[in-house]
Amino acid sequence: MRRSVAPFRADHVGSLLRPKALRAARAERAAGRLAPEALRAAEDRAILAALAKQQALGLQAATDGEFRRAWWHFDFLWGLQGVERVETGQGIQFAGVTTKAEAARVCGPIGFAGHPMLEHFKFVRASTPLVAKMTLPSPSVLHFRGGRNAVPASVYPELAGFYADLGQAYNQALQAFAAAGCRYLQLDETNLAYLCDPAQRQMIAQRGEDPDALPAIYAGLINAAIAGRPADMRITMHLCRGNFRSSWISTGGYEPVAELLFNTIGVDGYFLEYDSERAGGFEPLRLVPKDKIVVLGLVTSKTGALESKDELKRRIEAASRHLDLDQLCLSPQCGFASTEEGNLLTEDEQWAKLARIVEVADEVWA
Repeated sequence: MRRSVAPFRADHVGSLLRPKALRAARAERAAGRLAPEALRAAEDRAILAALAKQQALGLQAATDGEFRRAWWHFDFLWGLQGVERVETGQGIQFAGVTTKAEAARVCGPIGFAGHPMLEHFKFVRASTPLVAKMTLPSPSVLHFRGGRNAVPASVYPELAGFYADLGQAYNQALQAFAAAGCRYLQLDETNLAYLCDPAQRQMIAQRGEDPDALPAIYAGLINAAIAGRPADMRITMHLCRGNFRSSWISTGGYEPVAELLFNTIGVDGYFLEYDSERAGGFEPLRLVPKDKIVVLGLVTSKTGALESKDELKRRIEAASRHLDLDQLCLSPQCGFASTEEGNLLTEDEQWAKLARIVEVADEVWA
């Protein structure tokens, strides 16, 4: 039986591979050879095609594929008051590959005064009969990677003031999306998963912060962000261990943060990476309360190899030993293009994976 509210039995995290024509248009715009209006038209065409494809596959929710963004996180953060785009000496290091050398840095008091992504959402909502899903980076993203280097003491002498302003700005953003008609919003929270990795915890400790304290701080940020949302607005979280050019950053199961993740943070559901041994086992699912949903990220977005139906059903059955089958759904472990560069598979392979998710979900939850 299909679910009537999000997250859905067959769902997906959000980002999609950028079509060739869109990548060419963005390159032309970056080179100054294409007007902003022409780029917007190219984005519109690509998004409309992606929305139609999601509907044809049988998905119940649709995103714009994040086609108007370069990054899954920075584009939103750069649109907040008091946040600036900066070039860094080195990009974010993944296993064997490094991103562009860009970041977000606090340059003044954090605030919210509207955002271009509100119009991005409105375009999706007006262009599909499916549930329009909006994806935003978790507020923790503005702190985790840079720490104090991203939040100068000249702006926030105490980090408590930064966290308070950031939570309030996010809350205003979520209220604005709610007012625009958004009833399915996802916060992409990689950092709680990173804090399950000893190497990432050591990085935090070496810069003078307490990795044991951060999960509770980030949980408070998320709860502040979603406070007072409409009763019919569904909020989910997505957790993964890094996703850039089919590479990754961290390893480790969810056990160290599971109790806080499932029982302190007030979201309605969780998209959990489960496509490799790096994510650990299903045992932490025993801590999920009865009123929450877990979307199992069993289908990898990192390669084009198509998972068999039997293997996916076997793993869903294994997860159901720890959490009732009625509380489970199915999705890829992450987006297909967390940045505009995209993962190392083809568009046809991407759509085949989403079709397989719909097929398996319809059979498992028949």
